[in-house]
This record gives sequence, structure tokens and C-alpha cells, in this order.
Amino acid sequence: MPYCMYLRKSRADTEAEARGEGETLARHEKALLEVSKRGHYNITEIYREIVSGETIAARPVMQRLLSEVEQGAWEGVLVMEVERLARGDTIDQGIVAQTFKFSDTKIITPLKVYDPANEYDEEYFEFGLFMSRREYKTINRRLQRGRVASVKEGKYVSNKSPYGYRRVKLEREKGFTLEIVPKEAEIIRLIYDLYTSGELLPDGTRKRLGVSLIVRRLNALKVPTKMGGDWVTATIRDILINPVYCGKIRWNWRHQVKRMVGGQLVVERPRASVEECVIVDGLHEKIISEEQFNLAQELMSKNPPRPIGERYTVKSPLAGLVICGKCGRRMVRRPYSHQNTSPVLMCAVTSCTNVSSALALVEQRILDGLREWLADYRLEWELAVPHDTSLLEQKRRAAKHGLTTLDKQLENVHDLLEQGVYSTEKFLERSRVLAEKIQTAKDSLEAIETEIALDAAREESRRSIIPKVEHLLAVYNDLPDAKAKNDMLKSVLDKVVYTKERGVRQGGTPDGFELVLYPRLPSSLPPAQK
Repeated sequence: MPYCMYLRKSRADTEAEARGEGETLARHEKALLEVSKRGHYNITEIYREIVSGETIAARPVMQRLLSEVEQGAWEGVLVMEVERLARGDTIDQGIVAQTFKFSDTKIITPLKVYDPANEYDEEYFEFGLFMSRREYKTINRRLQRGRVASVKEGKYVSNKSPYGYRRVKLEREKGFTLEIVPKEAEIIRLIYDLYTSGELLPDGTRKRLGVSLIVRRLNALKVPTKMGGDWVTATIRDILINPVYCGKIRWNWRHQVKRMVGGQLVVERPRASVEECVIVDGLHEKIISEEQFNLAQELMSKNPPRPIGERYTVKSPLAGLVICGKCGRRMVRRPYSHQNTSPVLMCAVTSCTNVSSALALVEQRILDGLREWLADYRLEWELAVPHDTSLLEQKRRAAKHGLTTLDKQLENVHDLLEQGVYSTEKFLERSRVLAEKIQTAKDSLEAIETEIALDAAREESRRSIIPKVEHLLAVYNDLPDAKAKNDMLKSVLDKVVYTKERGVRQGGTPDGFELVLYPRLPSSLPPAQK
């Protein structure tokens, strides 16, 4: 069986690169290729993890590797140290250890080969993972202490600068501070003036603007945000409560909170109270006065945002499901106080031109679209010719064998260059030819594996998701509340894209909108349109 290589860059590696020690992944790859040559390990795949993450969930390449190890695809995995595999918590370390143990997959490092079938190697491997976790926690504590110390010195430690400022390096000392961006600073002053004092009217009086009206004003003036998009109420509200604009530095405002929900780890970033934050005088120049900032906080406290918590029930069966076809944001339910006016589905972005429609009408069209899609999907299954699974497996084995042969040929080319049999020109010529053949073989293997995976997924969909859609259509109108309907719709739909160009006043019709449904299953059919 073949072997693979796993390369991952750590924070210490990034610091070493900054000192001029060379690119980490390239150095590790070269070292492990030498190990594979000495041990005659046939490397057919190299996995490179660039994203730095504490958990397996934050490392997609590691997830893919573990999935293949679990299926017994590899004889062994080459890695610089066992610590590169997992530095997460005990659960993550246990997943890695058991995956390699039960699949009988070896872990090969430059210093030692870990055989999971060997009891002593297993203990040594688990001890290595424990020590790596301990080292990670120690480094993380040191980094957090350093950040808090920098904050207390008035330095700006976040990577992303707030609107109105740019992040600049401090001269002759470590750390960063903020520098005012004049054009953006004028917008910040305008926001605070409109909210605290108000705009000047022709009669000489002033009228205060709320957050939503300020959003409309900025979008009407075509003022771009930091990322170049439209303004939304959440952005304005965050600006009005951020003390950075009156010369302060705030830390621990959106700290991570981890909790277990239904056996799954959920990471949240709730807003902290003022007492929980570290707020100190910053080294940067203020844009507004502290008096104006305090006035804004007093006015904000009188009109707080409506909280959304577990005690609030879902009012819309389409909550979080329908996407605006023009700006890409989630569409929301808007109720009306008038008894004879039904709720509508609308885009909350004031500058978006997508026209709203009656919520009940959109809901019914989604159900009709699911019903039509289900009929089309059944027809596709009846007309589809099933693949010969055994034949596909034979093709996959043959493709893997051919790829292994080509890899050995490429290794022989390197040996002939070292022995002086091939000149550099001849070596490059043969390498290019073999590289093209290897790439063609990999593309062929990937196509076969995609076909196998798609067949398996489609069969699973036929057995599970199609009956789920049938059940939804049968019981939907009898469900007790909006949350139950919302949960059932989300179980069969990834999203629904809504677009409407004209309202009734512009000559349109109440149902003159387009919906694109994205069912939760792999299919060669395009998204269902209704």
C-alpha cells in the first residue's frame, strides 16, 4: 500500500521564517523525502496544511487525511513530529490516536516509526500528543499575557483596524498603533453628529437620526464601507459603541465562549459587558471627544437593540433560509401592526432594490417548487442507468497501480541523475514527460473516485432524503408552529434564493418573483427554479 506525507506550519515556524530560516513546508518536505528514500516508502500524496488551527474542525486538510486513514487508504503517514498531527484537546487527540490504531496505519517521523499495533509505540505516541497539548497551552498563555500587557500600554493588538483608522507600526519599539484616515474620520464624525445632535433643518432646529436612518443616509450618499459594500445597522451600532474613536483601547469585547449543545461543541462570541472588558487610554489620536461618545452611550441605552435569545421563538418558517438574490444577505420577516396586513419577506439592507413579497405566498411557492423538484428527481432516477460498482473499483485499483508505477519511474529518474547517467537536460526532459503522465493519471483517478462517491451519495439520498421531502410535503400544514416548519424545511433545503424586480406599484404582480431552491443532496440536476 502507498504512503502519504502530512506537512503543517506552526506559529513557531512562522517566527523562524521571519528570522530568515527558509520556507518551513519546503524544508520539511525535503527532509521527509529523504526519509522516504531511506525507508523505501512509496509516497503518492503530499498534504499541506497552511491554516493554523487548534482543533481538527479548523483544519480541513487534516480532516481529509483522517478520513482516508480511517478507510485504510494508507500504509503509513510521514510527518516531521507527531505533534504536527494534533495539538487540540483530549477529544481531538483521542480521535487521532484511535484512527491510526484501528486502521493499523504507521506514523513515520525522521526519528522514529510508530507502529499502532505495538503497545509501547502506542503509549509513546499518546504521550507525545499529551506533551504537544501542554506545550500549546503554555505558548497560548504566554501570548495572551503579552497581548493584555500591550493593550494596557495603549497599543492596538488586533489585526484588523476599525473604520476611520489604519494600523501602523510603532517606531523604535514593538507593537502597533492606529493612524487616522482623514476621509473615513469625517464619516465617523458625521455618524456621531447625526446620532447625538442631529441634522440641521431649514428652520434652524435639529432632528436626531436613529441608526436605520443613518444607514439610509450613508447609502444614499454612496459612502463605501471598509470593505467597499453597503452600510447596515449592525455596523453603525458597533461604531457608536466602540470607545476607540474617543482615544481608548478595548480588549476582550468579543471573547470566545465554548459550550456543549447536544453532544457538539459550540463556539460563540457574545458581546461582553463594560465591566468584563479591558478599556485603557490608547496611544492613538481620538476622532471624537469623550463627552460626545458618552452622550451616544446614554442615548443608545435608551433604545437598545432587540435581543435574540433562546427565550424568543421563531416567528418565520423561512428564518435563515431565504437569501436575497441581489445582495446575498438573509431575508427577514417584517410584521405589520395593522390587523389586515400580512407579514412580508424582505431584504433588511436599505440600499438593496429587491422587492418584498407576502411571506405566506413565498412559503407556498417553496412547497410547490419542492413538489415539482421531487417529481423531476424521481424521473431522473427511473431513467438513470446504474453504474457497475465492481467495474469502477477495478478501474480505481488500476489507476492507483498506474500512478504508483509512474512515481517509481520518477524516483528512478532522480537516481539516474545522481549516478551521472542522465544529464541535467535529459533529466528535465524526462521529468516533464513523467510529470504530465502523473498529472493525467491523477486526473483520471480523481474522476473515477468522484464518480464512485457521487454514486454512493446519490444512493444514500434516494434512500433517506427523498422520503424526507415526501414526509415534509405530507405533514407540513399540520405542524404546530413556525419553528417546527423552519426546522423541517432546513432539513431538506440548503438555501432558497429570492429575486423580485418590480412591485405592484411599478406594474408587477404579487407573485412576480423567482425562487431558486437548493436541495440538500448531490444531484446532476440544476437547482430547482419556481
